[in-house]
Amino acid sequence: MTPGKSAVVIGAGLGGLALAIRLQSAGVQTTLLEQRDKPGGRAYVYHDQGFTFDAGPTVITDPGALEALFVNAGKRMADYVEMLPVSPFYRLCWEDGTQFDYGNDQEDLERRIHALEPADVQGYRHFLDYSREVLDAGYIKLGAVPFLSFRDMLQAGPQLARLQAWRSVYSKVAQYIRHPKLRQAFSFHALLVGGNPFATSSIYSLIHALEREWGVWFPRGGTGALVQGLTRLFEDLGGSLVLNAQVAQMHTQGNRVTGVTTQDGRHWQADCVASNADVVHTYKDLLAGHARGRDEGRRLAGKRFSNSLFVVHFGLKRQQPQLRHHTVCFGPRYRELIQEIFGGDTLADDFSLYLHAPCATDPSLAPAGCSAHYVLAPVPHLGNADIDWAVEGPRYRDRIFDYLERHYIPGLHDDLVTCRIFTPADFRDTLGAHLGSAFSLEPVLTQSAWFRPHNRDAHLSNLYLVGAGTHPGAGVPGVVASAKATAELMIGDLQP
Repeated sequence: MTPGKSAVVIGAGLGGLALAIRLQSAGVQTTLLEQRDKPGGRAYVYHDQGFTFDAGPTVITDPGALEALFVNAGKRMADYVEMLPVSPFYRLCWEDGTQFDYGNDQEDLERRIHALEPADVQGYRHFLDYSREVLDAGYIKLGAVPFLSFRDMLQAGPQLARLQAWRSVYSKVAQYIRHPKLRQAFSFHALLVGGNPFATSSIYSLIHALEREWGVWFPRGGTGALVQGLTRLFEDLGGSLVLNAQVAQMHTQGNRVTGVTTQDGRHWQADCVASNADVVHTYKDLLAGHARGRDEGRRLAGKRFSNSLFVVHFGLKRQQPQLRHHTVCFGPRYRELIQEIFGGDTLADDFSLYLHAPCATDPSLAPAGCSAHYVLAPVPHLGNADIDWAVEGPRYRDRIFDYLERHYIPGLHDDLVTCRIFTPADFRDTLGAHLGSAFSLEPVLTQSAWFRPHNRDAHLSNLYLVGAGTHPGAGVPGVVASAKATAELMIGDLQP
């Protein structure tokens, strides 16, 4: 316990919430500042005409990492949020009509693999063994361990080398699996954390084992209900959440942060400050008055950033029983399209989509007889493709709707009740994301672990980072693990 100590956490996304809960549980009086009108960050929620739309992550894996926040605080997660299993995990679809339901039943999964390529059954078993090995080494053992020195990286080096971390996710999948559709089925997961399957370290193939180990889950009431449960836990512990509090500046004295000021002039002093805001924004803007902020902001702005997303939330006046909760709609191209998403300077003519149909698990997210959805397309970030989304957004939405009506949702236009779009420009302007990136720095090997912005700043001794931009990276398990790593550093540093 560290009574009498205080902390400010900037940003009430899932990483900021998880960190604030851990600090408050340890007796650190914590203030959580959120610029928007409700917590959640990327996991914001929209309500419209009786529909509930999750704006952010809807694939919840490793529920134990979330449960640990409650257990650590002496509470029961079930008293705050109910987690529902999702089955199948995903339905994967191709334009030729092929469907592949992927879940946690090994026998069923092998039967479906066999139907596409009998030789890949044994190959999949080997891939699953590899994925589980990487899960143990890269997530369970190292995911919540802060890499603060290059020595930490060197110590992990032999393990990473043995697992061939320099190879891409796709190349490792292809080592074991022949069928092109199955190669897509077991490599697309990198996209869930902003990674290019053809460039992202094979360490990220651990996501497959993560799902197989603990399942895919969805909170009753949507991801927003999880945010509400975490917020209530934080406040039950005595933490202070301040909404509509956009931080404008961090104040420093020498190489220490002394507090923060919001745009409306309110000021908070603290023994330490952690930022769940975008890492470039944190240094370049919030620390603009300190040489460290200017130098690090400039350095980070030169890094490779993950793709952005184009998202359409929409409500329909009919249920859609033909859809599963999570559907991945592969377009006619895979490698070529992904290369254009990560390096192209315009929108491709085709797309691959993720279609969310949460009413398959929780009908309460829409009025009776209706269904709530969102569809997202990975697109280039604004640094690669300087697209005028105010013009192109509605056109792109219409193209996606036409495609969905043709392939997956007959009568979509006639059944449409409401819709809204969220573009790369919104990621930049609403969330402060550098270049409109949806996942912060791209998770290539040279931007992972020690090479990623550290959980504790190397120069400002009481400044910390949490969330997608620091170790271990994006995705709900990643940002929750970052909160554990950062909290342990902060609590240790605050000990007398």
